[in-house]
Amino acid sequence: METRLLLLFLSVTVLLLDAANAQMPGFVSFDCGGSENFTDDLGLWWTSDDQLIYGEIANISVANETRKQYTTLRHFPADNRKYCYTLDVISRTRYLVRATFLYGNFDNNKVYPKFDISLGATPWSTIVISDANTIESSELIFLASDPTISVCLSNATTGQPFISTLELRQFNGSIYYTEYEEDFFLRVSARVNFGADSEAPVRYPDDPFDRIWESDSVKKANYLVDVAPGTEKVSTQMPIDVNKDSRPPEKVMQTAVVGRNGTLSYRLNLDGFPGFGWAFTYLAEIEDLGPEETRKFRLILPNMPDLSKPAVNIQENAQGKYRLYEPGFPNISLPFVLSFKFGKTSDSSQGPLLNAMEINKYLEKRDGCLDGSAIASIVLQYSSEDWAKEGGDPCLPVPWSWVACNSDPQPRIVSIHLSGKNLTGNIPTDLTKLNGLVELWLDGNALTGPIPDFTGLINLKTIHLENNQLSGELPSSLVDLQSLKELYVQNNMLSGKVPSGLLNENLDFNYSGNYNLHKGSTGGRHIGIIIGSSVGAVVLLIATIASCLFIHKGKKRYYEQDQLGHALPAQRIVSSLNDAATEAANCFSLSEIEDATRKFEKKIGSGGFGVVYYGKMKDGKEIAVKVLINNSYQGNREFSNEVAFPLIPFLFLFFFFSSILFWMLNYLCFSAPCLFFHNSSV
Repeated sequence: METRLLLLFLSVTVLLLDAANAQMPGFVSFDCGGSENFTDDLGLWWTSDDQLIYGEIANISVANETRKQYTTLRHFPADNRKYCYTLDVISRTRYLVRATFLYGNFDNNKVYPKFDISLGATPWSTIVISDANTIESSELIFLASDPTISVCLSNATTGQPFISTLELRQFNGSIYYTEYEEDFFLRVSARVNFGADSEAPVRYPDDPFDRIWESDSVKKANYLVDVAPGTEKVSTQMPIDVNKDSRPPEKVMQTAVVGRNGTLSYRLNLDGFPGFGWAFTYLAEIEDLGPEETRKFRLILPNMPDLSKPAVNIQENAQGKYRLYEPGFPNISLPFVLSFKFGKTSDSSQGPLLNAMEINKYLEKRDGCLDGSAIASIVLQYSSEDWAKEGGDPCLPVPWSWVACNSDPQPRIVSIHLSGKNLTGNIPTDLTKLNGLVELWLDGNALTGPIPDFTGLINLKTIHLENNQLSGELPSSLVDLQSLKELYVQNNMLSGKVPSGLLNENLDFNYSGNYNLHKGSTGGRHIGIIIGSSVGAVVLLIATIASCLFIHKGKKRYYEQDQLGHALPAQRIVSSLNDAATEAANCFSLSEIEDATRKFEKKIGSGGFGVVYYGKMKDGKEIAVKVLINNSYQGNREFSNEVAFPLIPFLFLFFFFSSILFWMLNYLCFSAPCLFFHNSSV
């Protein structure tokens, strides 16, 4: 039983919450600067804007203003940026957006702020504060074309931009349809409830769309002045048929003013005019007229005689009493100061009657930046970053803090500055769609992957991609960027070869710190390898041939002398005692040896397979002569080794230094481009 009661209680709670939300479909109400959500006395649910990362909060206190949403505000720096609120909407649906501003001297400067408000790329209004204790309000009616809208504050000329509340109200059906809505917004200039019994406006819940119908009893400068004598307020408790679109709420139509003297006249300033506008009056016969009584009248506008011709008979036009009739002009040119009059016709027994009036100015939409879609895709990749949350159009009415745009009516992005913004992943390919781009600064991030093809960006002059983790080769398409003057890609992980077209004096090019990136073409390196190898091989070959010829020549002379020296059966080798370490072996005739040794007169020693004799040459050089004592194979081989031994160090050194020369040539030819690359890129 207790479980059932608990479930019943929870079900009722959910139904109540659903009912509370259901009474405000499509409503968004931001309490700017507020710290908590709440429901006001009208039943409207207010949400804190504490998710906004920009601006500062201020508390204010204004006499006679007790509504919670007007005790705080959010203000922003007076700089060259814009600060935006982004709201979700349903595409192809009409909305009213309303922003209010209560200064309250929040900055203690007593300098009344003046700044701009915009909807997306379209300038909406200039907010001019003239009283610290008066709420300024601005409303716009629009057909949503995207899933979000942005309301932005910018361009402060005095004081700081600020906002108290921001409200979004969704319309149903064809209300406020115009044939111009694809190209124009409707900026609300006047919405008046005539015959009101107090100064309180009519709004939600009496108006299901929470439009604010201002009372004609409010007294303010240039607002419904020059009232004609004999103007009288009338009202009824009878229900009014206001049709399914609920153009004006019933409560508004239950009051009116009547010109008992035959005339109704007013003068008021129209915010945003002169210009073309949408102007409608709302009429319902709420007085009980006798059978012989009639009410006919005409609208009279100065200098517009053609508009004064049609006559209005409310009861006839509305097909009965207590029914709405709404004559108006979907497109009319109006001045800033509007004076209008309703005068009864000559056959009318009653004076004119007026229940309500709306006047809206057509505000031409600006299409915004041509690169909007491409830059939106880039922002989406980094939606959690602060720089990606600025909102609004990238260029209009002022550009984002990290972009620069040209001055075309529909501008293009010409510069992107995202240095040191913690960018990760590949360089967004949508950057290659920014056809007007002149400067790209993405240095100091953690970007990876290859450099994309910027071929289509014919105006690109500056590219800064240094200090990232980019890999792959430098695209050869960079050579085709004829406007390119500055290319910085140092300290990445690029590899391959540098396109030769980038190595020209007109380009400020830095590519150091990419240790696998080499200057010059691969073909040149192959030629260097071939030349180095060939030169080394030729030198080695020449050295080998020369050595062989030298040895062969020595042997030949030895055998010739051996045959001449028939008195000695074996070879004879003569060496200098003084220069044994520096001279090579030489061949002498037998007669020269006999003269030097005086026919082998003085024996000075003996060794393996031979006896050593002292001798002295004609030039005074002392020598030692070894004579082979037998003609065995072993003795002959050992003796020959002693003769050839002085050539071995020479050949070893020759081959050693030839090998070193061969490898040096190879190294220089293969590595010189790399060495030159490192030096030239510092």
